[in-house]
Amino acid sequence: MALWVQKFGGTSVGTVERIEAVADKIVAARQQGHDIVVVVSAMSGETNRLIGLAEQIQSKPTPRELDVLVSTGEQVTIALLSMALHKRGCDARSFTGSQVRVLTDSAHNKARIREIDADNIRSEVDQGRVVVVAGFQGVDEEGNITTLGRGGSDTSAVALAAAIKADECQIFTDVKGVYTTDPRVVDDARLLRTITFEEMLELSSLGAKVLQIRSVEFAGKYKVPLRVLSSFEDDPGTLITLEDKNLMEAPIISGIAFTRDEAKVTVTGVPDIPGVAYQLLGPVSDAGIEVDVIVQNISSDGTTDFTFTVKRNDSDQAKAIVEGTAKKINAKSVKVDDKIAKVSLVGVGMRSHAGIASQMFKTLADESINIEVITTSEIKISVVIDEKYLELAVRSLHSAFGLGDEGENV
Repeated sequence: MALWVQKFGGTSVGTVERIEAVADKIVAARQQGHDIVVVVSAMSGETNRLIGLAEQIQSKPTPRELDVLVSTGEQVTIALLSMALHKRGCDARSFTGSQVRVLTDSAHNKARIREIDADNIRSEVDQGRVVVVAGFQGVDEEGNITTLGRGGSDTSAVALAAAIKADECQIFTDVKGVYTTDPRVVDDARLLRTITFEEMLELSSLGAKVLQIRSVEFAGKYKVPLRVLSSFEDDPGTLITLEDKNLMEAPIISGIAFTRDEAKVTVTGVPDIPGVAYQLLGPVSDAGIEVDVIVQNISSDGTTDFTFTVKRNDSDQAKAIVEGTAKKINAKSVKVDDKIAKVSLVGVGMRSHAGIASQMFKTLADESINIEVITTSEIKISVVIDEKYLELAVRSLHSAFGLGDEGENV
């Protein structure tokens, strides 16, 4: 008998019929002898509806009151799912984040979990009940309702699994698992049976949207086996685990991630003096803008060109901030290119195999795709290219590294 935490997202519980189907899935797992704790999101579209109501009152809703409002979405789901389980003769009890006591900091709309009181949950499980917990929410030390931000239910599930020492945390989604790349771009994208936490972190941070990155970080930190699988199909999905000790047998490349919403900011004629990078990027960071790739050219005449990337919707603000600094330090110009994309190869096998970068660059060159910026880490290589070549680049690299071969890694 195993103790599982099962998380169902908004699409999986989007209608009463789907909630009934989730109840059937939980009952089936119980009949196999497993203890189940369930974490659910609000029904699909409900959080957006609630935010829309708030914005009809305030253009920028008061953060504390917004948390009170949007947390009701999950409360609806836990009650309905518990009712569906009762109808099937399965003893179940619903809990909000505050009832479980998911203790968070006080950063409304983007709170972080500090600790979880696992005693209530374990007591209910020991009595043979299915525990149904509202994801996405918690409570701070003063008793205020908090929410964890978009995708926070994944983090709730993993944190709960860590707290109760579950054997596995299962994230049910509308896809079968983690693929070598987006199947909507590459027809023969392959379902991965296993992937490491480290690889999944990179893929999530580089554009893969299967899992929220905070949930993967949590799972890796507390060594919670994490499985991604479909709510709508019977398939074992993808297991995310600690690194395979036998790297000789690990695939060189596990997946290709990409993102379209990038913009490149280039400052030319920057005086090549100590501290100039901070002068340019400090104010950008202070404005809450996340900077990704950073490249500084080698100086030849006492000046240098400085390039960095940001999310596309932050590019205008970033440019305005940098222009103010550029004027103060007598830089030549500030240019923005918002028609770029980033493509990344990820794989722990890179550690033991040479030549990955050269093969990547040759593949892109053969398709006449120009690389504008390159950045690397121990298990990833990312390139910035013209957005119009994105899908061609992904398909070409997927083929070049043999990721679409028949069969699935095990």
